[in-house]
Amino acid sequence: MSSHNTQQVKITTADPSALGLFGLAMVTLVASSQKLGLTSGVSFVLPWAIFLGGFAQLFACINDAKHNNTFGTTAFGAFALFWFGVGTSWLIQLGAFGEELAANVDPKQLGFAFIGYLIFSVFMTIGAMETHKVLFTIFVLIDCLFIGLSLSTFGIIPEAAHMFAAVSELLIALFSFYGSAAVVLNTHFGRSFLPLGKPFGIFMK
Repeated sequence: MSSHNTQQVKITTADPSALGLFGLAMVTLVASSQKLGLTSGVSFVLPWAIFLGGFAQLFACINDAKHNNTFGTTAFGAFALFWFGVGTSWLIQLGAFGEELAANVDPKQLGFAFIGYLIFSVFMTIGAMETHKVLFTIFVLIDCLFIGLSLSTFGIIPEAAHMFAAVSELLIALFSFYGSAAVVLNTHFGRSFLPLGKPFGIFMK
């Protein structure tokens, strides 16, 4: 008779949500400055869209998958791809891929993308209710951002919708900075240094 010894190896990985939220905070802070009229153009928004909005959140997505966190994986992955998509759209509009592509831009196609992301963020907001209140607040503000972007892109009350989107985006940045700080410091100190707010406890079994 032979005996088989089974060894289980547990690999512990750090919570990537702090970096993901920092990426979201940075890109929305820079992008909101342009929407609010504090800065102009999107040339210097692009690097932050690609590296912070895109790669930082993609990193968080991949590592949340290792935690078997479907919600975090989907949220960070979808928004990473959003910023890659928006960044590429701006590059097309600016003529980086040639005059022919730039000449064929129809902003309403971006409007439909915003509607798609609004649908996504609404059902993710429901999920965020059972994570913590800071994340729920961020998702409500993301809903507001996509409502404003959708309306302004389709020319429906464009000025008011644009400002609504701009203020929402700035608030997303501020709450995301707080969320990122809370994840880092709460983990670092091993206690609730910055409160995130308990889940609503409505939908969870």
